[in-house]
Amino acid sequence: MPNISVKMLAGRTREQKEKLAKDLVEVLSRDLGADKHWITCTVEDYDAEEWQDVFKTEIADKPDDVVFKKPEYDPKDLL
Repeated sequence: MPNISVKMLAGRTREQKEKLAKDLVEVLSRDLGADKHWITCTVEDYDAEEWQDVFKTEIADKPDDVVFKKPEYDPKDLL
């Protein structure tokens, strides 16, 4: 059962998050052939300080074969 997890800096509206979730579910369903019934999506907000830990555990510390889009920024620049 596919789950999409979006973690990002706070600042988007609920409506933006709902549209994002809907669009991501559509793409995942189309590209992977998964029925939308089985797809879930979470969206979590973080401030810049919290993002430092999220970046480390969810991006920097993950193996290369898991991170398909590498970061092009230094998270410390957000502080």
